[in-house]
Parts: sequence; C-alpha cells; structure tokens
Amino acid sequence: MHILKINKIDMEKRKIKTYTLEELTDKYIGATGTPAREKFEFELKLEILGSMIKNARKEKHLTQEELGKLIGVQKAQISKIENNAKDVRFSTILRVFEALEAKVRMSIEFDKSTQISIA
Repeated sequence: MHILKINKIDMEKRKIKTYTLEELTDKYIGATGTPAREKFEFELKLEILGSMIKNARKEKHLTQEELGKLIGVQKAQISKIENNAKDVRFSTILRVFEALEAKVRMSIEFDKSTQISIA
C-alpha cells in the first residue's frame, strides 16, 4: 500500500506537458513565414504529391516500369517522382497524372487581385 501511494504522488508531480503540431513545428522548424518554414512546407507538399502519385499508381495496379512506359520515361524517373518530386519537370508530372487518369485542378494566386484557375 505504501509503494502505491508513493507512485501515485510521483505521477501527480510529473504532469506531462503536451504540445500542438504547430507549436513543435514553430520551435524546431521555424515560425510561419520564415525561410526555413517555407522550405519545409514546400518540401512537405512535394513529398505528399509523390506519395499521392505512388498510391494512385498502385490503385491502378501499375508497376513503376509500366507507368514509365505509358509516359515515355524510365522506371527510375517514376521512382524519383514518387520519392522526391522536387527535381522533376512539371510536364512529366502532368503526363503522370494523365496516364493515371487523374483530374488536375490548379489555382494560382499572384496577389489578392490576380488569380488563375486551371481545371
């Protein structure tokens, strides 16, 4: 009984502080708007894009080699797109979407008064 009471007291003293993802990102990457945070978010978006392409390819039951043949590139290029899309031509990404029969919608905002939407 005595050990149980001590453990309970120790647990009460050791309250765990929790943090939001935003707080941790601010602390370890940088605040929103800083160059480090902008770079992090850009690379994260590219990683998500690669992951989405990989998932769509698998849903279509295509290998990297088969998808590459559909768009006229080597298997290694498809692997590069799926794992690190930052050094890939935009035209290649669009051909991948076309081969995967994906609908692409883009919205580009240059400033508050100028916006271009492509569907």
